[in-house]
Amino acid sequence: MSPGKQCAAPTLVAWRLMLLAGLMCGIWAGRVNKHKPYIKTTYHGIVTENDSTVLLDPPLIAVDKDAPLRYAGEICEFKIHGQNVPFEAMVVDKSTGEGLIRSKEKLDCELQKDYTFTIQALDCGKGPDGANTKKSHKATVHIQVNDVNEYAPVFKEKSYKATVSEGKKPDSILKVEAVDADCSPQFSQICSYEIVTPDVPFTIDNDGYIKNTEKLDYGKDRQYKLAVTAYDCGKKRTTEDVLVKIYIKPTCKPRWQGWSKRIEYEPGTGSLMLFPNIHLDTCDEPITSIQAKVELETNHIGKGCDRDTYSEKSMHRLCGASSGTVDLLPPPSSTANWTLGLPTDNGHDSDQVFEFNGTQAVKIPDGVVTTDLEKPFVISVWVRHGPGSREKETIFCSADKTSMNRHHYSLYIHNCRLIFLFRQDPSEERIYKPAEFHWKLDQVCDKEWHHYVLNVEFPTVALYVDGVFYDPSTVTEDYPLHPTQIETQFVVGACWQEYTGNENDTDLMTETSTGGELRMVQFFQGSLAGLMIRSGKLENKKVIDCLYTCKEGLDLQVADGIGKGMKIHFNPSQSQLALEGDDIDQFEKAVQHISYLNSRQFPTPGIRKLKMTTTVKCFNEETCLTVPDVDGYIMVLQPEEPKISLSGIDHFARAASEFESASGVTLFPELHIISTITREVASEGDGEEDPTVQESLVSEEIMHNLDMCEVKVVGEELNQEQENLEVDMSQLQQKGIEMSSSSLGMIITGVGSMTSYEEVLHLIRYRNWHTVSLFDRKFKLVCSELNGRYVSNEFKVEVNVIHSASPAEHPNHIVAQPQFVHPMHRSFVDLSGHNLANPQPSSVVPSAATIVIVVCVSFLVFMIILGVFRIRAAHQRTMRDQDSGKENEMDWDDSALTITVNPMETYEDQHSSEEEEEEEEEESEDGEEEDDITSAESESSEEEEGEQEEDQQNVNRQQQLEWDDSTLSY
Repeated sequence: MSPGKQCAAPTLVAWRLMLLAGLMCGIWAGRVNKHKPYIKTTYHGIVTENDSTVLLDPPLIAVDKDAPLRYAGEICEFKIHGQNVPFEAMVVDKSTGEGLIRSKEKLDCELQKDYTFTIQALDCGKGPDGANTKKSHKATVHIQVNDVNEYAPVFKEKSYKATVSEGKKPDSILKVEAVDADCSPQFSQICSYEIVTPDVPFTIDNDGYIKNTEKLDYGKDRQYKLAVTAYDCGKKRTTEDVLVKIYIKPTCKPRWQGWSKRIEYEPGTGSLMLFPNIHLDTCDEPITSIQAKVELETNHIGKGCDRDTYSEKSMHRLCGASSGTVDLLPPPSSTANWTLGLPTDNGHDSDQVFEFNGTQAVKIPDGVVTTDLEKPFVISVWVRHGPGSREKETIFCSADKTSMNRHHYSLYIHNCRLIFLFRQDPSEERIYKPAEFHWKLDQVCDKEWHHYVLNVEFPTVALYVDGVFYDPSTVTEDYPLHPTQIETQFVVGACWQEYTGNENDTDLMTETSTGGELRMVQFFQGSLAGLMIRSGKLENKKVIDCLYTCKEGLDLQVADGIGKGMKIHFNPSQSQLALEGDDIDQFEKAVQHISYLNSRQFPTPGIRKLKMTTTVKCFNEETCLTVPDVDGYIMVLQPEEPKISLSGIDHFARAASEFESASGVTLFPELHIISTITREVASEGDGEEDPTVQESLVSEEIMHNLDMCEVKVVGEELNQEQENLEVDMSQLQQKGIEMSSSSLGMIITGVGSMTSYEEVLHLIRYRNWHTVSLFDRKFKLVCSELNGRYVSNEFKVEVNVIHSASPAEHPNHIVAQPQFVHPMHRSFVDLSGHNLANPQPSSVVPSAATIVIVVCVSFLVFMIILGVFRIRAAHQRTMRDQDSGKENEMDWDDSALTITVNPMETYEDQHSSEEEEEEEEEESEDGEEEDDITSAESESSEEEEGEQEEDQQNVNRQQQLEWDDSTLSY
């Protein structure tokens, strides 16, 4: 019962109780919700743009002293006061008074960075109805909105431009500036700039100032385009880079302008102008003369430049040198193998080069050098002298084989002098005569390739070095050698000498003899190539120049007034060109027409350095301007390599009598030599628009020379007592081609066209005058160009020997006349698994084993045909009795033979070809059994009637089986 009801009793006790209850209710009501909630006076909060919860300091907690009373001691609400406040407060725990503040909408720091408002805490009042709630005081809340790096930097300008003077390095050229829309200093400030364009001589600092890192050259680049980007402090980059154009302001500086450092030369394009747009800027200085020297560096190519890499012997022939040249350093082969042990450069891009390291030399076999010292003779050689020493270094030497160690003639180097020793024939009278000729030359020790030619016509010796004549600096005299019977030894790279124990040399011992040890002395260090000796005629200057002249060099076509009033000079190799003039316009035109030319069909690819030095003089006759050198290079591109192809008949047979005849058998009767190159040709259409478009390869036939063909025997070597390879030497000499042969085969050398080599190879014959045990011979042919730089395929030929009797002795026309097998279709006839080719005047003939098989099969076919004839005769007689006047026409199985029926012949009756073919197949299966039956039936016939009918039928069959040879070629 509530206190109010207790007070309502009308009795005295009730009144007393009511009085007491009233007093108790007043006391209780005074004690409920007596206190106000309490919160801090100030709060500071932080909220991020992409978050809603506010982090407060201190935390939002309301305290009520009425706790732990229910309702009165609990916090039911936090109330925010202010206009347009995008926050709301929530009670997390009523009993503890814990609360939180969160945003009602998405915040944007860029619109408003902070907010300030007040907040109150309200308790739950006296009861669940919330009556008589008490409020705390109002606390101030400050909330800061933290920034998110959502905006990228943006440049203030769309592009920037600036100019910098050539040759200057200012502190800065220009400044670029970017801004960021983020609200916080961390994300709104630009912390760094960067130049995105690679390999440019510029830098930029963190404030956006751009400057050059090196002095700029207007002649190299007149303008630079830079892409610049910026980063804010949050490492966010601009979405679009800004373009910065920097123009180079030229300063007056004398120099050549308008030339390219790299110049590409495509083989086979002829002359290429090196400086077509070059001009000289003299800064308006008055000049009186100008000189320029253009140098082409080619000493790293081959023997000093790009020359034809034919053998030196072939080069002598091409240049018109006299015949009879002896090559003392030939490439190793089966006929000349004395250079086999020498190290070489192992390359085909240059001539055959032999290296001598100071311990190696070669002996020339007896009979190779047959120089007549009484007649004029010529010696030519390519030499690159090595490091050298104070000792004598012999290039070649002819000395006594034994005993006396006399040097008859030699060429050696000593202290950078070239010395030629020549002791006259012993038959000369004993008076002093010139014996040693000395030349002091810088070329001897410069470690570069040089070409030496000695024209010896005693007592005069003329030396040409790289085509330039030199007189000897010193000539010493001596007595002629006294006559002896001692043979001489010719050595290249050293000198032959008997060791007596008195010499101080420590050179390589080679062999021993009964009078002492024989060895080499005075070894040469360096490289040699093309050592030639020829007697009987001296070389003229034109031939010498041809032997030395490079196939590449500088050229200047003086035409249309170009070079007028100027001095122009080339060196002999055309690797240097000097110009001098006083008219700058004429001088520039001349330089613009300087060109590079490489006349080789297949030049050596690679770099050729190019340099031009210039000297300018003014009125005071002194050098007034300094013009920088022009340094560039020519890139000779890789030529299209030719593919040399040999084709023809690779298998044939001939009768044994042909091999034993005087003319022999032609090995390559229908040989063809072609050369092709493969080029890339772009297909029609734009490759950028259609990525599927690809370049196609096109094969193109070209013509060029060959310089060697080698015929090798496959299998056992030739037995020269009963077989050999022959060729008409007179026709070879007419074409300037030489031949050497051995038991291994035949080598044909000399520069000639592919047509000439075809004609020569058609002349090669194989003879064997003892063919009893010979059944076949195999040969291999390989041809090459440019001293082995390009090699053909291996063309193999097999020739069989037919030991059977002559075709006239065979009555069977199938064997005797194989030409008649399908002549119109030019196909193959299949007999028992062996193909007989359609023979033509020079066609392929099967082997002997195949012929034997064909003969046997032909005999079997003949027997079958004979049986068929007899069966047909009996069958016709039976059919004549049953069916008047009807006869079956015999027909051959023409799957392998072509048969033409005589159109003049008449027939009584004719059956269909299908019925006849079926009958023939059945008769063929019966074989020999049918043959016996047919014979018995023929004997049991009436003899007279059978003989008459048989005779008539034989005549008809002979007419029907007549060969139609009107379409055959005999």
